Amino acid sequence: MAGKCVDVAGANPANGTAVQLYDCNGTTAQTWTVGNSDNSIRALGKCLDVTAASTANGAKIQLYDCNGTGAQKWTTAGGGALVNPASGKCLDVTDRSTANGARLQIWTCGGTTNQQWTLPGGGTPTPTLTATAPAGTNLDDPAKKDVAMQLVSAAENSSLDWRAQFSYIEDIGDGRGYTAGIIGFCSGTGDMLELVQAYTNTKPGNVLAGYLPALRAVNGTASHAGLDPNYPRDWRTAANDQVFRAAQESERDRVYFTPSVRDGKNDGVRALGQFAYYDAAVMHGYEGMRQIRSRALLRAKPPAQGGNERTWLNAFLDERVVEMRKEEAHSDTSRVDTAQRVFLDNGNFDLNTPLVFAVYGDQFRIG
Repeated sequence: MAGKCVDVAGANPANGTAVQLYDCNGTTAQTWTVGNSDNSIRALGKCLDVTAASTANGAKIQLYDCNGTGAQKWTTAGGGALVNPASGKCLDVTDRSTANGARLQIWTCGGTTNQQWTLPGGGTPTPTLTATAPAGTNLDDPAKKDVAMQLVSAAENSSLDWRAQFSYIEDIGDGRGYTAGIIGFCSGTGDMLELVQAYTNTKPGNVLAGYLPALRAVNGTASHAGLDPNYPRDWRTAANDQVFRAAQESERDRVYFTPSVRDGKNDGVRALGQFAYYDAAVMHGYEGMRQIRSRALLRAKPPAQGGNERTWLNAFLDERVVEMRKEEAHSDTSRVDTAQRVFLDNGNFDLNTPLVFAVYGDQFRIG
């Protein structure tokens, strides 16, 4: 499949036009925008769409007016897969063909080469959906988003390999019960419950579905009641499922990433500021981030209100540090002091790589 690209047949922007595999030629029919805030993939002003919103194996992929439905939502998963959460199935090339004109479809995720796609920041399998992240782009640009995921993973898991964290689970002693997954979903704060519920809605009878009553019972506490001893083992088992991985990414975006980036754009801050909002939401919850922002507003104004971007972000990060120090488990503020503050002091408002920083005493470099 080397040298082939995802292509709109005949470069025809009409609704219902087939999406196929074809020799890469650099035309607009092969220029796709990925990483959009609504999880769509777009070309020629329209969206990659599962015909008739079908969830059946073999349902063909077409171009269609963007409408925000589940048939047009795609999330990345391990191994280069692109998953349609509404069906729980993967973007797939019919019959594993590499011929020009081979139709795209959805099919049960199997990790085969005809379900592996190269995205910005991803691996090397083909076919290819290409995009680049020039300076000045927002955090929801695919390449910038991958940088954000690496930064969070460095702080949460001491590793830049955020895709290796789907199976992570432990109790870190912060009063939130189990912390798990790519952004630290917690059994005590509700987001783990929402994740497992979303996974179960897509795939009933999964290995975690039976824990839903216990997750409801422990929400708001540090308790493991009804979860021990097998919940960590079963979480790690679920992490091998592409559908669960897609659910983790979808919930991360829905609860934390998308609203944080939206707020950053509304405040007129660039990628660094958008990341500062997102990282605060990961640790303190989205509403917690909003409270930090409210306190910062007592000291400075964001650019959208006529303020200076550097002054505003310093005020926001100052209030973030105050919030972190309220909890012993988060009293080490290096993810701000020797990472985000360093980028700000260097004037790297666009969060351009290379990024050299330290978190909790560990040194990292991105790019």
